[in-house]
Amino acid sequence: MHPRTLLLLPLFVAALCAQPKIPDTVLAERDVEYSAVGGRQTLDVIRPRDAATTPRPAVLLVHGGGFRAGNKEGYTTLAIKLAEHGYVAASANYRLSPRNQFPAAVEDVKAAVRFLRANAAKYNLDPAHIGTLGGSAGGHLVLMLGLTAGIPEFEGSGPNRDQSSAVQCVVDEYGPTDFTQSYSKSVDAAEVLPKFLGGDLDHERLIHMRASPINWVTPNAAPTLAIHGTADPYVAYEQSLWIIERLIAAGVPAEIETISGAGHGFKGADAARADDRAIAWFDKYLKPAPALHTLLISDHGPNGEIAEIEWPSGKLLWKAPNDHGHDVQSLPNGHVLFTINPQKKVVELDADHKPVWTYTDGLEHPIAAQRLANGNTLIADAKLGKVIEVTPAGAIAWKYESSDLAAMRSRNAHRTDQGTTLIAIEADARLIEVDAAGKVSWQWQAPNAKARKLYMGRRLANGNTLISLSDPGELVEVDRTGSIVRTIGGTNPAIQLGWASGFALLPDGAILINDYTGRRIIEVDTKGKVVNQWRTGSRTIASIDVVR
Repeated sequence: MHPRTLLLLPLFVAALCAQPKIPDTVLAERDVEYSAVGGRQTLDVIRPRDAATTPRPAVLLVHGGGFRAGNKEGYTTLAIKLAEHGYVAASANYRLSPRNQFPAAVEDVKAAVRFLRANAAKYNLDPAHIGTLGGSAGGHLVLMLGLTAGIPEFEGSGPNRDQSSAVQCVVDEYGPTDFTQSYSKSVDAAEVLPKFLGGDLDHERLIHMRASPINWVTPNAAPTLAIHGTADPYVAYEQSLWIIERLIAAGVPAEIETISGAGHGFKGADAARADDRAIAWFDKYLKPAPALHTLLISDHGPNGEIAEIEWPSGKLLWKAPNDHGHDVQSLPNGHVLFTINPQKKVVELDADHKPVWTYTDGLEHPIAAQRLANGNTLIADAKLGKVIEVTPAGAIAWKYESSDLAAMRSRNAHRTDQGTTLIAIEADARLIEVDAAGKVSWQWQAPNAKARKLYMGRRLANGNTLISLSDPGELVEVDRTGSIVRTIGGTNPAIQLGWASGFALLPDGAILINDYTGRRIIEVDTKGKVVNQWRTGSRTIASIDVVR
């Protein structure tokens, strides 16, 4: 019998006592205590037998039974299936009504999540990727897990309070979402809910509202899949529709899998369909896809560091202090070149993030640095108003100076494949191109220059130039006549940027654009559509580069 045949009526519970045989492909640890609050609360951990070196994602399973019956063994079959798909599965008991009323059960499942995180090393699970699935009453509890992360009143007094009880995704199978609407379309809500909530709707309306997941929806909710049959007599199908609509309106990834004609508890083909859909949801949100690229970022803000991150997840790989510098460049063999403006130096780190080259001679505020194909380094000093090319030994091989660049008026400088140098004069919203003889051979002035700032320019293979601007944030492509042939951001309501600073080109023609004041990096495809985005949080990033 499939575990989802556990209905709200206690007479079905006995049918689930016969346990499936544990196959040789998995390991099972039974009756593990995760909390002693209100009695010994236990869970079963079922995981792959093979000795994987990489931590695996985990799924907490929460049984149903009208909040008054049921047990963790109801999900043993699904736990085995999840383990065979590469997950660490844990099926948990929790305190039942009427002795234990809301929010005791919510506190218990949160304690179970914290237990898994605290024991991540023991079970070889990834604490950053924990999902949850529950049916009926368990569906309600897993929704509360996905919706109330960080809300102290639901954490309870259980152990491992130093761990987070947040989950990264939810699968809710026919769980109630609005208790104030449950009584009219349920055959047993009038019997079940007062035991769980301490009274009926007429006398305990407030607790009905506080216990309803639909009232806890925020944009921070975990991605949620609801699976529900249209002929459910215990929890109306509309209950899942309501919360999925509310989640979508809040911007949360949410979907509903409708099983036409199915009742409360899935059987046969319906159960198999629900399992497959749930596992696909976990695969999507708990098994992160390989990073498309890795990026170097120069955090000019309060963090004051360079860092390598995975794109588009933003996962931090390593970091090193830059004292709020501006520029960073990826070099071969894992080396990195970056500016430490306040310390008046440019530094190269090796693959172990140790300094192997430093240049300080005569610098006041090095704001940009580029390692050239000939092994020399191009350095722009915004305070002194000069751009120099220095050899590995520190000798100056080329120099351009101008008062237009001095007194912090300039920003990024970059050598083109043609041997010219593009220099951004931020204060004038102007980009100049200087030839090897030190003559300005081309320049571009941004429209409405007095109200704008220009951070950097890069020459494209087609001879045009990409330029980043502020107020509004915009990336423009201009041809040799100075005409704008493409724009990203600007007045386009679909992509509004605060201040486009650093940007980088991807091999497929897509562009990564750093929004300095908007605190995000976006990836724009060749058609100008945003395909990936990372909100940088506290990071205020000046420059980015793709690790080659």
